[in-house]
Amino acid sequence: MQSTARRAALAGILGTILMSAGTAPFAAEPWPAKPVTLVVPFAAGGTTDIIGRTIGQKLGEALHQPVVVDNRPGAGGTLGAGIVARAQPDGYTLLLATVAHTMAPGIYKSLPYDFVKDLDPVGLAALTPNVLLVNQSIPARNVPELIAYIKAHPGKVNYGSAGTGSTEHLSGELFRSMTGTDIAHVPYKGGAPMMTDLIAGQIQMAIETSPSAAPHVRSGKVRALAVTTAKRSGAYPGVPTLDESGVKGFEVTTWYAVMAPHGTPPAVEQRVAAELARLLRQPDVQKRFEEQGVTAGDMTPAQLAGFIRTETVKWTKVAKDSGASAE
Repeated sequence: MQSTARRAALAGILGTILMSAGTAPFAAEPWPAKPVTLVVPFAAGGTTDIIGRTIGQKLGEALHQPVVVDNRPGAGGTLGAGIVARAQPDGYTLLLATVAHTMAPGIYKSLPYDFVKDLDPVGLAALTPNVLLVNQSIPARNVPELIAYIKAHPGKVNYGSAGTGSTEHLSGELFRSMTGTDIAHVPYKGGAPMMTDLIAGQIQMAIETSPSAAPHVRSGKVRALAVTTAKRSGAYPGVPTLDESGVKGFEVTTWYAVMAPHGTPPAVEQRVAAELARLLRQPDVQKRFEEQGVTAGDMTPAQLAGFIRTETVKWTKVAKDSGASAE
């Protein structure tokens, strides 16, 4: 009995010491008390990675904690999204989602997460056009010439993407269905390895996102025939839109958004949203984005949630109409 009483007394004293030191077991730590992980669901070197590292560095400076970019490529971005959806909702794991995540429900028969229910929209980071590129071996100098070339060489032109269900994939399928051309899809684990093969001539064309494409267009390694947005891009002087080039109604804008696991404390999400909005207004960030044909995002979390719902409906229909699918 005395031994039991002594242990109880010691436990009480220890509890008092811990409480007075501010280290009670259930005392909440101020966020962030350690590095934050930003999961980029595509390979290093691609557009998602470029944007992720830009905002990750600036966000880390604002939070006074490192923001570590963790590349988790695979399955058109859905592998990385699944990792974040299952992560502890404590604010230490975030996702840089893309338009590809609103394409995935129409492409995949089943997904290990629900993009709308399992992930909270925090802020829109960036928007960018896609660019229709061809290898220099393709003689076409404009879109009508490319379409004529493909039709004269059925089954000989392959287009690459950052993976099944990615924006490049659906953009290519939309081009194929709207032009009635016979082109084959070659998926990669990201935009960077795809671009390497496009330059080398292993594939003949791609509809790639602007930041990944821009340096190779400027160097002359690939040729830009059109942009996918409704208006021309200042990053590609003289390059027309696909709509202007005869593919009427073709419009694709790739976007990138910061998401958090559902259940993340609202105060944490609000802090990230506020810091993201601030860093996107910084002149050096805007200058770097402009050089790559990127526009900084500007949406509240509520606006982003509505935008994501609209995009999901749009791309589900595109996938159905084009017949694009994945296991």
